[in-house]
Amino acid sequence: MAASEAPPAEATVEVELPSQPPPPPPPAKDPEDVTLDAILKHLGQFGRFQLIIFLLICLPMMFHAMFSVTYVFTASTVTHRCSIEECDTPDSKFYEKHIEWSIPRNGNDPCNRYTNRDLPQWNETSDICLPEHYTAETEACPGNKFIFRDNEVTISNDFDIYCDDEWKLSMVGTINNLGQFFGIPIGGFVADRYGRSFSIALGGIMGAVLGIVRSYSPSYVWFLIFEFLDNMTSSTLYSTCFVIGIELVGPRRRVLACSVITVFYAVGEVGLAMFAKAFPDWRILLRITYMPSLILLAYFWILPESVRWLLSQGKEERAKGILRRAAKVNKRRLSETMLDKLVLANRDKLEQSAESRFPIREAFKNFKWRIANCSFCWIVHVLVYYGLSLNVVLLDGDKYNNFAYIALVEIPGFFMPLLIMDRFGRRYSLCGLMLLSGLCCIGTIFAGADQPVLQLVLFLIGKLTITASFQVLYFFASEIYPTNLRNSLLSFCSMMGRFGSMLAPQTPLLAKYYASAPALIFAGAAIVSGLLTLFFPETTNVVLPTTVQEADAIGVKKKPSQAKDLDLVVPANQSQ
Repeated sequence: MAASEAPPAEATVEVELPSQPPPPPPPAKDPEDVTLDAILKHLGQFGRFQLIIFLLICLPMMFHAMFSVTYVFTASTVTHRCSIEECDTPDSKFYEKHIEWSIPRNGNDPCNRYTNRDLPQWNETSDICLPEHYTAETEACPGNKFIFRDNEVTISNDFDIYCDDEWKLSMVGTINNLGQFFGIPIGGFVADRYGRSFSIALGGIMGAVLGIVRSYSPSYVWFLIFEFLDNMTSSTLYSTCFVIGIELVGPRRRVLACSVITVFYAVGEVGLAMFAKAFPDWRILLRITYMPSLILLAYFWILPESVRWLLSQGKEERAKGILRRAAKVNKRRLSETMLDKLVLANRDKLEQSAESRFPIREAFKNFKWRIANCSFCWIVHVLVYYGLSLNVVLLDGDKYNNFAYIALVEIPGFFMPLLIMDRFGRRYSLCGLMLLSGLCCIGTIFAGADQPVLQLVLFLIGKLTITASFQVLYFFASEIYPTNLRNSLLSFCSMMGRFGSMLAPQTPLLAKYYASAPALIFAGAAIVSGLLTLFFPETTNVVLPTTVQEADAIGVKKKPSQAKDLDLVVPANQSQ
């Protein structure tokens, strides 16, 4: 045991009386006994207590998936065509024989019709709905009178948003991401300052209330306002659930546990698609989606706080109480002596670290390149992830099925890290998956439209690997930052990723000028960012850092006699 771990008084006696042998180190200072990870191993790295917490976490994760993408259905365009006054009756369907000569593009133009030379003199008694009465000139649908193919009701036909005004529908997605852009760092600050469980409960219940209120929006402007506020308040649910999952279990179960959590994000997306298909009215869809999430109000009382966060804030009695409860639920014995050792070691760590409990300035000073690389990596992941989702036309034409298929493809990607992260390490897993996704994007260019099956396979592999890479990135970002700033810095990187989600909807416009432009952008970004990930420090099997000093020491080679103590118990400035 290093002499620096002995009490100061004993160290002084040893210096004054060098002829006397040093006393044996007391067992209370054994780092294997006093680290939280060691206690979690003793309690069971993924016991019954952790399982209960994970089930509670999966619920807000599932709700967040639905909250963040409801605009895909509430603000979608509805399939329509002009109502041809001289041909259609109140009982006319979307598909009628006359649309072949009365509507451009063989009846597929949703906003225009051919002019009828005899319509101005029509007295409603003669039949002028014949091909010879129409000219090659087109005109906009008079009076915005349309006939719809389905019984779907979105804000498009509820607020009369058609044709030249359809940019307003795309604006909803932009406002959605702007809300997340501002909400993610705010939510990260709340989670690091006031607690993980508090952040989940507050964000969930505020998002639920605002979503329900949004379903009663009387106009497009009010819909946009509540779209922004809803996503601003609930956007942090994903990262906070992920962080609390990372902090809850032992090192060997982090990957499995958090893979299970993120599967529920895909489950939420599939559930949203099925709800939208069953309830095609956007107001009803929002109420059905948001009302069940009011149950998150109970999380203020039933969701235990992260023990790591409590220790980082000096809230030792609450931390000890949760560990006692975990030992009882997992049917393991946990002595008060072990808890006292944990508290003493935590106090030493907090007292000796010359930083505040929320040292955000020091973090940006020490980790500026790490944060910049992580932010760029996040932007690329979001760009490729959502960009590939927008190319869903390669799949079945039903938009509800399309959305469900894309979500289902993600599920294997959530579990891929289980197979590779511990074997190849975080850096090489992240780099390899991003390179593979980029190569698949390039492969779709060479496959071409002549080989649709090959294109589809490459598309799905690209989406699968970027999903797996995104999962690895969440683990990585959770492990390279200290406990008292983990949620804030993770949220900052996620906030920067919103730039990617704002760019992704614009990439299909490039295809009008060069069909392969989106794939080239995705491939180039993924390959460059994948290579840059090799500059991250490796975190496989490294204990989660508590302080900025410990996080800064990740990846730094240390002497064998000091590395273990530094990682597990002793702050960096005590290991000399």
